[in-house]
Amino acid sequence: MRFPRRGRGLRSLRVKLTLANVALLAVGVVAATAVSLMGMRHYLLGQIDTDLTKMRDSLGSSRLTLRQIDSLSVLGVVRDRILPDGSDDRPTPDSIFTAVDARGTALTLFDVAPTDAQRALADAVADPRALAAGSEPRDVSVHGAAYRVTATRLADGPYILLATSTEALHQGVAKALRLDLAVGTLLLMLLACLTLFSVRRRMRPLEDMVETSSAIAEGDLTRRVPSSRETTLEVEQLRLALNSMLHQVETAYRTRERSAAQLRRFVADASHELRTPLSAIRGYLQLYDQGMLREPEERRRAWDRMNGEVDRMGRLVDELLTLARLDQRPELRLRNVDVSRLVRDAAEDLRAQQPGRPVTVDADGALLVRADESGLRQVLGNLVANVRTHTPADVPVRLGAERADGVVRLSVRDEGPGLEAEDAARVFDRFFRAGGGAGSGLGLAIVQGVVRAHGGEVSVRTAPGEGLGVTVELPARPAVCG
Repeated sequence: MRFPRRGRGLRSLRVKLTLANVALLAVGVVAATAVSLMGMRHYLLGQIDTDLTKMRDSLGSSRLTLRQIDSLSVLGVVRDRILPDGSDDRPTPDSIFTAVDARGTALTLFDVAPTDAQRALADAVADPRALAAGSEPRDVSVHGAAYRVTATRLADGPYILLATSTEALHQGVAKALRLDLAVGTLLLMLLACLTLFSVRRRMRPLEDMVETSSAIAEGDLTRRVPSSRETTLEVEQLRLALNSMLHQVETAYRTRERSAAQLRRFVADASHELRTPLSAIRGYLQLYDQGMLREPEERRRAWDRMNGEVDRMGRLVDELLTLARLDQRPELRLRNVDVSRLVRDAAEDLRAQQPGRPVTVDADGALLVRADESGLRQVLGNLVANVRTHTPADVPVRLGAERADGVVRLSVRDEGPGLEAEDAARVFDRFFRAGGGAGSGLGLAIVQGVVRAHGGEVSVRTAPGEGLGVTVELPARPAVCG
C-alpha cells in the first residue's frame, strides 16, 4: 500500500492552516480598518461641530437683529463675533450662511437675494426652531452634497443657518479606506506565502512519517522516522512514540518469525527423533513376520531392542508433553521447598548410578524457597543426567545451593571437556546435541522452561577444556510457615 506523499487541494492540512491564518488576519485587518476609520470620522466631525457650535453661540450671544446684520456699519462687528479666535478669514466657499424665517423660508441678506445653495439649505432644514433648540449640529444634503448644519435665533425673530460641507471628510475617509484595503490585501498575500512556506517546513516531519509508514507497509521493518532540525514539541513526541511503536512492531514480527521457524524446526526434529525408533521397531517386526528370527535367542534380543526403542519413544513423548505444558505457562503448585535437601538427593542419585565419580556437595542446612518441588527435582535431575551422559564417569562434579543478592542459586559444575562458544549459545535449544552426542537434546530446554516458569533465570559458563557449569537463579520468595 502506497500513501500519498503530500496532500493536495483544499482538504490538505497545509491549505487549511494557510486559509485559517489568512482568515484571522483578514478579520483583524477589517476590524482595525473599521475602528480607525470610525475614529477618524468621529474626530473630524467633532472638529466641524465644534466650529459650528462656536459660531452659533457667538452669533446667538450677540443679540443682533436681522436689520443690524444687514447694516454695513455692523459687518465688522458681525465678522469679529461670528468668526472664532478673531480670524480675518471669511467663511470658506464650502460653508453656507443664510437667514430664514420661522417657517424656514430663506430671507434676503445684505440686499442680496438668496442663492440656490441657501434656498436648498433652507428647504433641507425645514424646521429651524427644532434645529436651534438642539444642542448638536445635524447632517443634511444640499444639492447632493453632505453638510453639517446648526441654527440660532436672532433677537428680532428670524433664524440664522450655519452649514459646513463634509464632502472633504467623506473623501478623506474613502481614500483612507482604499489605502487600508490595499495595504491589507498585500499583508494577506504576504501572510499566505509565509504561512505556506512555514507550514511546509514544519510539516516535513509528518511527511517523513508518511514515507516511513509506506516503506514499512511495503516490508521494510527497519525504517524509522528521522529527526528533524526544526520541529515542535508535539511533533517530536509523536516521532518518538511512532518510532517506539515501530520498534515494538518489528520486535513482535521478528519474534513471530523466529517462533514459526522454531516450530517448524521443532516439528522436523521431533519427527526425526520419533522416526528412528519407529524404523527400528518396524524392521524387527518385518524380520519376525518373514520368519527370519528362528532362534529363541534372536527373538529375545529383538524383543529387548523393541522394548528399548519403545521406552525411548516414551521418554521423548513425555519430554515433549512437558515442554508443551511449560509453553502454556501452567499454574505451579507452590509450597515451601528445601532446595538444599533436593541438591543432596540429586548427589546421592548420581553416586548410586556412577559410584566411581567424585561428587562434592555445598548445601548444608536448610534453604527454603517458595517453588514447585517436582519441577525443581526435574531441573536437578536433568542437569545431573546431562553430566552423566556427556562426561566420563571419573570426572568430578560439584553441586551447590546458596542464598545471595536476594536470589537462591543452584549450581551443577563438572570438569569435563566443556563446549565451544557457538555450542554454548545453543545449549538450551530444543533437540540440540553438542557434537551429535546421546540423548534427545530436550533436557536443558526443559530446565530453562521450568526455571522461567518460576520467574528465574538459568545460565551456563563453559570453555573448551574447562568443563561446564550451569547456574539456576530463583527469586527468594519469603517462605510461609505452618
